[in-house]
Amino acid sequence: MFPEERLRQMKRRLEEVEASLADPGVLSDPRRLALLSRERAELEPAARILEEKERLEADLAAARELLEKEADPASAEIIQEEIGRIEGALARLEEEAKELIIPRDPYSGRDVLLEVRAGVGGEEAALFARDLVEMYLRFAQKKGWKAELISSSPTDLGGFREAVLEVKGRNAYPLLKFESGVHRVQRVPVTESSGRIHTSTATVAVLPEADEVEVEINPKDIRVEVFRASGPGGQYVNTTESAVRITHLPTGISVSCQEERSQIQNRERAMKILRARLLALEEERRREEEAAARRAQVGTGERSEKIRTYNFPQNRVTDHRVGLTVYKLEEVLSGELDEFVEALLAREREQVLASSGG
Repeated sequence: MFPEERLRQMKRRLEEVEASLADPGVLSDPRRLALLSRERAELEPAARILEEKERLEADLAAARELLEKEADPASAEIIQEEIGRIEGALARLEEEAKELIIPRDPYSGRDVLLEVRAGVGGEEAALFARDLVEMYLRFAQKKGWKAELISSSPTDLGGFREAVLEVKGRNAYPLLKFESGVHRVQRVPVTESSGRIHTSTATVAVLPEADEVEVEINPKDIRVEVFRASGPGGQYVNTTESAVRITHLPTGISVSCQEERSQIQNRERAMKILRARLLALEEERRREEEAAARRAQVGTGERSEKIRTYNFPQNRVTDHRVGLTVYKLEEVLSGELDEFVEALLAREREQVLASSGG
């Protein structure tokens, strides 16, 4: 069924947006201008589809009327072929319309800040967090994206208490957003001498990068501290205070960066992470205000809260959201995530279409 009413609602909203974009007050407000311009780009296809539908239906009505009057069999056959072509075009347009009414994630075109934190399990959890970081770096490489570690808190054994990756590339956010949540590993830890299988966790948060016009940070609301960067075991100690810690006083969010040798570069990276976290916080508040029944991206890190399990003894990886299990753990950890991503994308599409009446 053609979702015409929903398309007409989108067209009416487009007219409102275009009227707002002509307002001098909006033109002088970079944040509102950017948001409305993005919304207009998303709504414009609705008007185009409605116009195309009206044109095709008019052509179809004319062709059917002509067919009723045509007595020549050869000419009637040509007209019937044209009717079939128009009906096919309408069917394809209907599918395009159904895809269009699926509410788009407002951050679908964004680059990503991907945060990995050790959860339950001590040093083994930190080592697993490092495994996940390397998995995402390899996945990004396979996708042709640019990915780099921009902040980390390493442990003495080479794990990560916390690490932040910046991922830039086409469709980075839509394909990585499903990684948010608690990941569980079951294996014999390198720190365990008795050979017992342990369960540890790491949490992942996927944050869309925020534009400066979206998240305005008052300089009076932040505290900036500088200190000497250091690595595990006292390695990589800088002789200058190049590491930066920025604390957002109203929320208490604190970000540290020490990957770069330059204090200015570390400050820029810390501000980028802070903006992304503030945008995520504001988005969560908005969803709560709308009473959206949605869990926060990352749970507490307890073993019972999990989206995916990596079982080393069985060479098994299971995604609990879609019930998908594959027996190729090493391949998954080397960045072969497409099977999970495709299954999660398909589930999301089905859910959204069902809720949109498509």
